[in-house]
Amino acid sequence: MGFADLSIVEIAEDYSLPVEDVLHLCDKLGISYSTPQTRLALEDAKAVIDEILAQGRCSDSDQTLSS
Repeated sequence: MGFADLSIVEIAEDYSLPVEDVLHLCDKLGISYSTPQTRLALEDAKAVIDEILAQGRCSDSDQTLSS
């Protein structure tokens, strides 16, 4: 399993979300973490980002950058 080299905090910053919202998504998706600085597996990071995009929780410019 590869790592995306993205932490929960970095995903929150990239998508202008509170860290608590990203932690909640991790809990909802069953993704384990120790702290907000936890580096996520590639598949887990993709799942969190996909959920953020599906919920429309980021600005249009963020969606363009991640596409």
